[in-house]
Amino acid sequence: MVRRNHPKHLSGQELEQFLQAAEGLHKALVGPLISPSCDHYRSMQTLHEALLKTVREVTGKEVTFIQWSGTGPVR
Repeated sequence: MVRRNHPKHLSGQELEQFLQAAEGLHKALVGPLISPSCDHYRSMQTLHEALLKTVREVTGKEVTFIQWSGTGPVR
């Protein structure tokens, strides 16, 4: 049996793919215009917060693909 040590960090290309996938998920979560009082909205908000936290932990930086009322960073 061959044992292989796996890398402890994502490579540059893997990190870019991760950020693209995270951006796609972000857009899917914030796209639907549903009532903030419904269960689906609250569930999606919880998932969105977990996504942002994970991106910060993996990259060590704030998320760059979010735009808050025209004041946040955008690509």
